[in-house]
Amino acid sequence: MIEAVNVSKQFDKIKAVDQITATIREGNVFGLVGTNGAGKSTFLRMLSGILKPDSGSIKIDGMDVYENIKAKELFFYISDDQYFFSNATPKDLKTYYQIAYSGFDGGRFDNLMKQFELDQHRKINTFSKGMKKQVSIICGICANTKYIFCDETFDGLDPVMRQAVKSIFAKEITERNMTPVIASHNLRELEDICDHVGLLHKGGILFSKDLFDMKLSIHKVQCVFQNEVDINQVFENIELLKTEKRGSLYTITARGTSEEITKRIAMSNPVFSEVLPLTLEEIFISETEVVGYDIKKLIL
Repeated sequence: MIEAVNVSKQFDKIKAVDQITATIREGNVFGLVGTNGAGKSTFLRMLSGILKPDSGSIKIDGMDVYENIKAKELFFYISDDQYFFSNATPKDLKTYYQIAYSGFDGGRFDNLMKQFELDQHRKINTFSKGMKKQVSIICGICANTKYIFCDETFDGLDPVMRQAVKSIFAKEITERNMTPVIASHNLRELEDICDHVGLLHKGGILFSKDLFDMKLSIHKVQCVFQNEVDINQVFENIELLKTEKRGSLYTITARGTSEEITKRIAMSNPVFSEVLPLTLEEIFISETEVVGYDIKKLIL
């Protein structure tokens, strides 16, 4: 388990991370969402022990991370700005990581390089951005660490390669309980892979919730009533997050179970009613508007 408690980091007058508290459970995919400059990369660098927090603490499996080799053996960090040794080839990286990580699987590395159609003997500085990202992901998977930290991992990958990487992650999670922490500015990239999502804004976590719980607790429904109704009365004791009316069609986003909401609508004898699935983006918009933020100005 990873625990960050009241973590802050400041560069000159810029407060990059401000009093972040988060718990990342084993076997879950934790998505860290926010705009560029929200503090995602700084937070991941502190998780990785590259940066030391100005205040607060970060522990991985109960161990402090900064300058702690034992703790760093538990994770692999894939940064957004790719760095490789000068004139190195993927084969050189394999040799290096076999020294750094005792569980590094060289045979699987060779197989994945072939599957991704990457030349082990070609200098990495001649690869495209997407190819470099693929090499980093392959190294991260083959290191066989308990945790993997990914900063904008899907940025630069084509749609086919994104799905391939997600499939590999899903297999690792199922087979060996790997725990990915994935930072992204794009909610759509995280929706089909994350279990838990935290929204980072201006250096702090606006909120952090299980995706499954969010989807169970918020629903969108469209309905048409025979006669004019008082929506607040129809949904008495149910929190309405958003209500829109176009002609006779109501579109309502409400907090509660699907059964509670449909039962309340049925009591008013609607001509038509339908519960619609909510995307992760719609859920976040509803949640953030409640606390006074417009997520459409924060993230894509």
